[in-house]
Amino acid sequence: MQFNKVEISGVDTNSLKVLTEEEKLELLERTRNGDKKAREELINGNLRLVLSVLQRFTGRSDCADDLFQVGVVGLIKAIDNFDPKFAVKFSSYAHPMIAGEVRRYLRDFQPVRVSRSLRDLAYKSMLAKEKLTEKLRREPTPTEIAIETGEQRSDIVTAMESVSEPLSLYDPVYSDSGDTLYVLDQIKDSCDDKTWLDELSVKETIAALKPREKQILYLRFFKGATQMEVAKTIGISQAQVSRLEKGALDRIKEQF
Repeated sequence: MQFNKVEISGVDTNSLKVLTEEEKLELLERTRNGDKKAREELINGNLRLVLSVLQRFTGRSDCADDLFQVGVVGLIKAIDNFDPKFAVKFSSYAHPMIAGEVRRYLRDFQPVRVSRSLRDLAYKSMLAKEKLTEKLRREPTPTEIAIETGEQRSDIVTAMESVSEPLSLYDPVYSDSGDTLYVLDQIKDSCDDKTWLDELSVKETIAALKPREKQILYLRFFKGATQMEVAKTIGISQAQVSRLEKGALDRIKEQF
């Protein structure tokens, strides 16, 4: 599925306008006063936001045009429900609304059949999640959703997981300057009887590194910082961070 192609659903993505926050607020106010032209301009001015949200669903559907149209529906709902008094940018408010609309579409048309009762509970949970997100200005926890719906937390978790799209081990979790982290990178096997020995060896090897090398590895692999962020934190260049990181990793590999 390609979201970077020139035309989707008859829309030339290269010619899409990008609105400033001031323009958005002005159009939102006019829209609330019944200005249909302003509403249409607001929709067209946020289509790039829809495209950016759809990037998260690459590979989930064979038809980018369908998902784009569904995303636009989510955008329209966000426009109709947004209040300029909210202490949040419109794009921050609209993003989860668009993503939620796409998830509902994918859930209803997924190839794996889920029982009607489970689907109904999942839909109820998603509505509660959207309501709480708007109220709390953050994503609610499963416990908060359970309290809102009056259902058991375990049932909420099961229902929402049952309608979630399966992930590929090679789906990107985070990407920065080509330094991509995949789902596969976050999976470990703790069933091996020798695991604790390997962990002990790694700890001993890391302990033998120089202080700056240990700091770089800590920031990079435990805190998830990019090389540029590490360079800024410890006051050296990104090239030096890259060299020190590579040298430390090479010495660790030599021990094994």
